Amino acid sequence: MTFAKTLATTAAAALVAGTAFAANPEVGGAAMYEDKNIVENAVNSADHTTLVAAVQAAGLVETLSGDGPFTVFAPTNAAFEALPDGTVETLLMPENKDQLTKILTCHVVAADAMSAAIGQMIMDDDGAHPIQTVGGCVFTAKMMGNDIVIEDENGGMAKVTIADVKQSNGVIHVVDAVLLPKM
Repeated sequence: MTFAKTLATTAAAALVAGTAFAANPEVGGAAMYEDKNIVENAVNSADHTTLVAAVQAAGLVETLSGDGPFTVFAPTNAAFEALPDGTVETLLMPENKDQLTKILTCHVVAADAMSAAIGQMIMDDDGAHPIQTVGGCVFTAKMMGNDIVIEDENGGMAKVTIADVKQSNGVIHVVDAVLLPKM
């Protein structure tokens, strides 16, 4: 094989290898790194400052920095802003830590579930897959067109807007609504 052919073959192989392993998507204008944990990445997302403040107020930083694996359905700042006026401020008060913890842990699953696996579970369960969360909630994963949506215990729906953000201790799926437990 000539040097030119070897170089062309090597370049083509590198191109294919590069596309086979796509980089994590940016979230909130920040790169997300697979070798950092959920908390280490979330603090860099401009779209998740409210979630980070809530995780800190609930005392969950150490837990979500742990080994996992965790799947986190991560509501954006806009999702928190869509709650009734005063809700976030009330939840962040020390006397409401238990309620805040319950809401946040209902966004966490003790597994590493990528969107393809969730989609397959939805198909296997005839269009609606129950999700048992760390907080004791049972939500339902469904498909709406090509989008994965999560239905909470009150019938509220959150669409996955950015899927498969790999972390060293699991995966984050960004969602457009706060999922609420039946209260």
